Amino acid sequence: MSEPGEYARQVERYLCQKNRGHLVRVVGPAFEMVCGWATTGVPLKIALRGIDRCCERLEARGPRRRPVRIEFCEADVLDAFDDWRRAVGVAASAGEDQAIEPEPRKPALRAHIERAIARLAHARGTGKAQSPLHGRIEQLIRELEALAPSAARVRGEARATVVATLARLDMELVEAAVAQLEDGRRSKLREEAGEELAPFGSRMPADAKARALEAAFERLAREAAGLPDLRYE
Repeated sequence: MSEPGEYARQVERYLCQKNRGHLVRVVGPAFEMVCGWATTGVPLKIALRGIDRCCERLEARGPRRRPVRIEFCEADVLDAFDDWRRAVGVAASAGEDQAIEPEPRKPALRAHIERAIARLAHARGTGKAQSPLHGRIEQLIRELEALAPSAARVRGEARATVVATLARLDMELVEAAVAQLEDGRRSKLREEAGEELAPFGSRMPADAKARALEAAFERLAREAAGLPDLRYE
């Protein structure tokens, strides 16, 4: 994790890029807010992902007349941080707001599967050389296409079976993504996972920390290959 001042400078540089070179300084209360992200343990990559979400949402409304200020991105950054914590199994610290908020509404099961198929097709691409991961993606697309038609109608135990199947397929997908990593890349991602979790390691039991490190590494391997999360949780 970067020192808070350097963290804020990197956020400022990234925000400048997202604003097509227009410099919006991160100073005063905005600087304190961003340093607070660093102190809380928000990984820099997760903060940048939150900025991406904010900018994408604003751009979807039409051409922007004014540059995006970092204050506009705070909710998206914290949402991205919550998503990351759930993915790797890191709990909120004692000093953070513990108020229970409603979970965002999930897409319908069939819509989730169809979106996963589209993202897998994008990750597969066209004209790529065959690889074990490429072949596994092809198989997964076919398996998901077979699941999708009935997903809108399943209930009870049948629905639970579909959800369990998605979890199994996701585990196999991540295993394939990890297996195709070269040794140097694998070591780099494990190092990055450790850096992400560094602010939380001292307060985590050893077994929980080991699980979180593995989850963070797998998430990075998934992102490196551009793969979706197939689980429906």
